[in-house]
Amino acid sequence: MTGPTRTAWSTVPGEDERYRPLYARALGLRVVNPGGVLCFLFFEGAVALAVLLALAELVTWWAVVVLPAAVALMVKLNDMVAERVVRSAALVPEQERDRFRRQMEPVVGRARVPRTLPGMVVATEPAPAPPWERQQGTPEWRPGARWSTGPDGDSAARS
Repeated sequence: MTGPTRTAWSTVPGEDERYRPLYARALGLRVVNPGGVLCFLFFEGAVALAVLLALAELVTWWAVVVLPAAVALMVKLNDMVAERVVRSAALVPEQERDRFRRQMEPVVGRARVPRTLPGMVVATEPAPAPPWERQQGTPEWRPGARWSTGPDGDSAARS
């Protein structure tokens, strides 16, 4: 096979491999490089969650073995997918990458928005105040009505 070796895609240099968490070294992660806290959450967190679920009798005790293994499988699968993405991106020529970036640049423009929607009537007079804001005894104002003072000095609307 003439392709790159397995370690050619590693993001961690060989001399720094011994400082990686045991979880990442045991899974043989090449592209994904989780730190110590994340490895702790992946393994010990999955074990703790499985033990709690088993103690609550929501799952059988097999979950204490199966859940951390399932999490490790997902982490390894994520690493393999990330490796494929890195390899395929490296095969794309620079000219194609520039053309793709130009095509994907966001375009900012302005669109005219109509002030009314079809079938909607726009009034030229202000709308009357809602009933809870009107004062007691104040009549409702209607378009075309004239304001006048009634016989008792109270304002009343006449149409």
